[in-house]
Amino acid sequence: MAVIITDTCINCAACIDECPVEAIVDEDDNPTGEEIYYVYPDKCVECVDYFEVPACAEACPTEGCIQWDDPVEGMPASPNRGEKGTPVIED
Repeated sequence: MAVIITDTCINCAACIDECPVEAIVDEDDNPTGEEIYYVYPDKCVECVDYFEVPACAEACPTEGCIQWDDPVEGMPASPNRGEKGTPVIED
């Protein structure tokens, strides 16, 4: 998984429209059953070749909501990625 959306998600939808590969779904389509948005790990490309940082994290109004997770083998990985569990955007 490239990035994850944590349980601090407020379901505002800011991230969904920003994802260039449509890897994010809302709480109704979350396969885990959680009431938060979800990033499909086999679709997320960490916005490599699209943006400098993952666009979902740039758009998210909730500080620290979108965090790095383990990269998926065979998928693009940002050269600027942080450690698992750290926010993608740090103020």
